[in-house]
Amino acid sequence: MTDKPLPSILELTPLNEAYRVDPHAMLDDLRSRCPAHADPVSGSVLFSRYGDVRAVVNDRGLWRDPIRAEESAIMSRRLLAEADPSLPRTSTTSILMLDDPDHSRIRHPLAQALYARVARFRPEVERIVDEVLQGLAGESAFDLMDRFCVPIPIDVIASILGVDHARLVEFRAWSEGVIQGLNPFRTPEQTKVMEAAGAALNAYFTEAIIDRRTNPGDDLITDMVRLQTEGAALSDDELRINLTALLVGGNLTTTDLIGNGVRLLLTNPTELAKLRADAGIINAVVEEVLRYDPPVDITGRIVSSDMAVGGCPLHSGQALTVSLRAANRDPETYEDPHRFDVSRKHKPHVAFGGGAHICIGAPLARLEAQVALVKLFERFPDLRLADPDATPAWRKLPFFRGMEHLAVVA
Repeated sequence: MTDKPLPSILELTPLNEAYRVDPHAMLDDLRSRCPAHADPVSGSVLFSRYGDVRAVVNDRGLWRDPIRAEESAIMSRRLLAEADPSLPRTSTTSILMLDDPDHSRIRHPLAQALYARVARFRPEVERIVDEVLQGLAGESAFDLMDRFCVPIPIDVIASILGVDHARLVEFRAWSEGVIQGLNPFRTPEQTKVMEAAGAALNAYFTEAIIDRRTNPGDDLITDMVRLQTEGAALSDDELRINLTALLVGGNLTTTDLIGNGVRLLLTNPTELAKLRADAGIINAVVEEVLRYDPPVDITGRIVSSDMAVGGCPLHSGQALTVSLRAANRDPETYEDPHRFDVSRKHKPHVAFGGGAHICIGAPLARLEAQVALVKLFERFPDLRLADPDATPAWRKLPFFRGMEHLAVVA
């Protein structure tokens, strides 16, 4: 046994340089020593074994809304800091943090409309990726994040929503501001940026919803307004806040999925060779990227009644934090888990969470990554890292993993 203290949840974020550089050195140690860690800093129990994490995210009886957490659940309660208690929860938070019946009432029509669009959106995703690649024609060196990974997801989700292409720069800035709402350690300055971005998006979607009622288009906003008209029990406030959540969820995390995927393939030439030899394996490639280096670190639940997970007794109101990243490299589930292997026999990862709250944007994220990775390596067959020995420029946003820059040579 070691006397080394167990890490707090704050130490298990990219704010900690050691975690930022190699999260799995810390996560492997935590999982082997204390897979159910009662963390006093967050006021939650942190689970890191695959079986426990999967059990938690798939348990539809657990709560999601942090308002149900006990007062000692510091990190969960922190997410309520700017919420107006006089307003209905559905007017202040998206389906990401709601419980039934409101969660199902809002999520069902939104998912119905979104999935119908995603099912026929591959040609548009291909067009957008081709357009971004065309902008790189003739260049021999560039920042892949800035020039490829960032523009594709914001253009795609904006196209689905029906956002004016000329406003994409604003939308990127707004989405980066709003995502601070998921950062319980944000500074007062980040909170100001978050609130300003939220106000801007609220104003935009308010205007867009009103406009679509008289000027329908071929976009998701129009779909949702039409569903309202046909009887879907959705208020304009609920529509606005969930469209904002789609924008944010469809932007930063997909950028990171594509960027992490490119880096993994460039640093694992044997695996890249498999994709070059057969583009038909791209689905398996994307799933392995999601397992090996997912964009999101954690998710959470609130215990709804006394229970146990993995032999750990839990009481109602207790906050649970699950490490998706640790679970996806659990050696009890994955053979040689720290090997990036696109031929790996499929076992479901938990990169998108699970259960009733499984990521609503997962099908779109998968589609974008599949198209982007195949087309990038077709267009640039000799693509390589500008400095293979350089430490990746990981962002410091807690609970997310992606790069600020990725210098490549074509």
